[in-house]
Amino acid sequence: MADEPGKIVIPSIVQELVASVHEPPSQYVVREQDRHTMAGSEMPEPIPIIDLSRLSASDNSADEVIKLQSALENWGLFLAVGHGMEPSFLGEVMKVMREFYKLPQEDKQKYTNLVDGKGFRMEGYGNDVVISEKQTLDWCDRLYLVVEPESKRIYSMWPTHPPSFRDILSEYTVRCREIANLVLGNLAKLLNLHEDYFINTLNENAMTYARFNYYPHCPKPDQVFGLKPHTDATVTTIVFIDENVSGLQLQKGGVWYNVPIVPNALLVNTGDAMEILSNGFFKSPVHRVVTNAEKERMSLVMFYTMDPESEIEPVPELVDEKRPRRYRKIKTKDYMKELFETFARGTLVIDTVKI
Repeated sequence: MADEPGKIVIPSIVQELVASVHEPPSQYVVREQDRHTMAGSEMPEPIPIIDLSRLSASDNSADEVIKLQSALENWGLFLAVGHGMEPSFLGEVMKVMREFYKLPQEDKQKYTNLVDGKGFRMEGYGNDVVISEKQTLDWCDRLYLVVEPESKRIYSMWPTHPPSFRDILSEYTVRCREIANLVLGNLAKLLNLHEDYFINTLNENAMTYARFNYYPHCPKPDQVFGLKPHTDATVTTIVFIDENVSGLQLQKGGVWYNVPIVPNALLVNTGDAMEILSNGFFKSPVHRVVTNAEKERMSLVMFYTMDPESEIEPVPELVDEKRPRRYRKIKTKDYMKELFETFARGTLVIDTVKI
């Protein structure tokens, strides 16, 4: 859907663009009124660090559960340690990301998300869909892959270089699923639901997407977003952040805060589906990525979404006279479609389903 029927707007590959320009092209420059907050503020209190090994222990530390609840009620996210992934393994994950983006452009284009150069598909290498020539673009290239269920993997879109890419991603997917299940089990217990309630929303047809983000250095970081403000459409999201350069910012109370880097920690946040399922008990945090004048930045995001044919709506047990239904019912695939359109416009899809 572009400005003219049948016309597809195809943005440049930012990694190539940055090598040839001294200033970002106008379509990447954000409105002047949005620039004054780019620097971000330091958080008034540390984001809680949750030790997942204590959450999974048989005696299930009450203190850790209380910290988890506080983190999600106040910030919508937390930093996870004790997740069982050794620093050496996370180093391998970051290494395959870097090696992919160091490939010659013609090699990366083998996995393009353009179909016959005329249309977009979600999976593949390139940029997010552009629905209007007036749209402000993000200073980011990405590789987007379905990783779960395995039957939905399109291996022709999975890079063969570096050679370890596929094995590393497959192992990372298994280990992140364990984290997601642990977190979701504890969220269900916080709401007095059966421990498997949210885990079961991610059934055999639920889709998990891996998004490899590459943010090149930017000549005018005070004018350009790496990724514009948004929320995730997910039940939950797990993020592996480049510990060499910060860039993730979180909005709370109208203020943008810099999310700190904790080496070997993973960031876990709730998404729109969890906000709807919990009838607003858990919030989907608004976040964005800013750019850096000198350094490139990378991240790997795992998006856990429900079966495309399933309906997202508040859990019946969480709706009563004191807390009436706050969101309308919507099919997951329709919500995902709306997500990409509202993201392109710079608005929030969660606002479209609030009652």
